[in-house]
Amino acid sequence: MIDIKSRAMGIYQNNCYLVKVEKGEIIIDPGVGAAEWIIDNVSNPVAILNTHGHFDHVWDNAKVKKELGIPIYCPRKDAFMLRNDPFGQGTPSSTPDYKVKEDEVIELGGVDIRFRHFPGHTPGNSVIEIEQHWFSGDFIFRHSIGRCDFPHSDTKEMIRSLERVIEIDDEYILHPGHGPSTTLKEERRYLPFWITELNRGI
Repeated sequence: MIDIKSRAMGIYQNNCYLVKVEKGEIIIDPGVGAAEWIIDNVSNPVAILNTHGHFDHVWDNAKVKKELGIPIYCPRKDAFMLRNDPFGQGTPSSTPDYKVKEDEVIELGGVDIRFRHFPGHTPGNSVIEIEQHWFSGDFIFRHSIGRCDFPHSDTKEMIRSLERVIEIDDEYILHPGHGPSTTLKEERRYLPFWITELNRGI
């Protein structure tokens, strides 16, 4: 059983999550201005996890790492974004301590955490799976999906990723990078529409 806190951060209202597991707290996607809220709400922080490398999800990586002395885990194919600020937003540079491989399972805080690789929004874009919870970043939102017209995005990869999700029978609670939570069962109803829309644009 896990406990989840969240707060929307910065002008893009990126959801930062604190996930209390057996042996501490996992921090997911510390966006703009997240550090103070995180520090005030953790007692035994374990690690920082990034769903992907976009600036609004990694902005406070370095600050949280410095203040709490914990490692950063980032999908390996997005690690370059943490250093290079590809959107020119002035994102503070950070360096992942662990570049997580596609679909890799890691153990942190007494629980297994899976980085389910769903490229398209970014090359390394991943859903972070903790028990029956999916922290879906900018892959799937409530009744919507992430954009794939950014630099380093790939529409065909996004289509393939969405097609894979439709085939997943297990039920998960989805906690997206922006907006309210939902469920995988609910979102599977909408994914064929988005796949059709994306195919029209190719």
